[in-house]
Amino acid sequence: MDPLSDVLRLVGLTAGVFLDAEFSAPFSLAGKVSKEFCRTHTSSVPDQIVNFHFVTQGELFIILEGGQETLVKAGQVVLLPHNSLHVLASAPNLPTKNAGEVMEDPTGPGPARLIYGGDGARTRMVCGFLGGNAQLHPLLSNLPPIITIDLAALPSGAWLASSFAFAMQTLAEDVAGSASVLAKVSELMFVEAVRRYLSTLPDEQTGWLAGLRDPSIGRALALMHARAAEDWTADAIAREINLSRSAFAERFTSLVGVPPMRYLLNWRMDLARHRLRDTNQLVAQIAYEVGYESEAAFARAFRREVELPPAAWRAEHS
Repeated sequence: MDPLSDVLRLVGLTAGVFLDAEFSAPFSLAGKVSKEFCRTHTSSVPDQIVNFHFVTQGELFIILEGGQETLVKAGQVVLLPHNSLHVLASAPNLPTKNAGEVMEDPTGPGPARLIYGGDGARTRMVCGFLGGNAQLHPLLSNLPPIITIDLAALPSGAWLASSFAFAMQTLAEDVAGSASVLAKVSELMFVEAVRRYLSTLPDEQTGWLAGLRDPSIGRALALMHARAAEDWTADAIAREINLSRSAFAERFTSLVGVPPMRYLLNWRMDLARHRLRDTNQLVAQIAYEVGYESEAAFARAFRREVELPPAAWRAEHS
């Protein structure tokens, strides 16, 4: 069992590429991806958004609010897991424009094409996003504001780079299925970036990602995510992962930060909110799918957590 893959399978991961850009120094543009912008590239508006940039030629700085600067070079992918407002620039401290002022809507299939800047060194890059439902939040909230990966350093890096280039070409030519291929390659890049970040965590690190990396607690998380409707107890999960109940509860709490049954409740409520907002399922059906034997029991638990009955919450957020 691969807990990370299992979690990602449940978050409804989607991807889109919206810009093929060629910049010439000096340049400085600021922006982020809005949920409404995603609507034109995917079938639904994601709850969680990860912005990414793949530099294919040259180099540029990515500057976050607060001043954190990252130099990104050709062959590198940078991910912004919190979809932070950021600046793409040939150098720090240049006058900055809003990216929306210079971008145009694409006139044909594929991403928009943008040529912008002065007459200096050229940088080419592809910009896109990954989206997911509310269940992606525990993962993203434990990631840093920016992650840079060098594709050449990955075992699959050459394949990812060539696949991305091929998908971009076929998308521009309006080849059937090319958007789906590009989305899948983008998802693979995201997964590789998260795996690489996980491998760099120090042994003393705590938090959701640290729990995911731990063989026993990672399996427990995967079980709770994949089988949320099951009548879980701490004893039952401990047996599944071959730990005593006390050892499981202590290790889970120390790594993840909350007791296992509290985490399961949070996860079920996340699932319930997603289904209430984004589906037409009956409340009774949702109750069953998130582990409650009756609609009344689910409604009481839901109201304790969000201070509204399920139907009222749905009316307010749908």
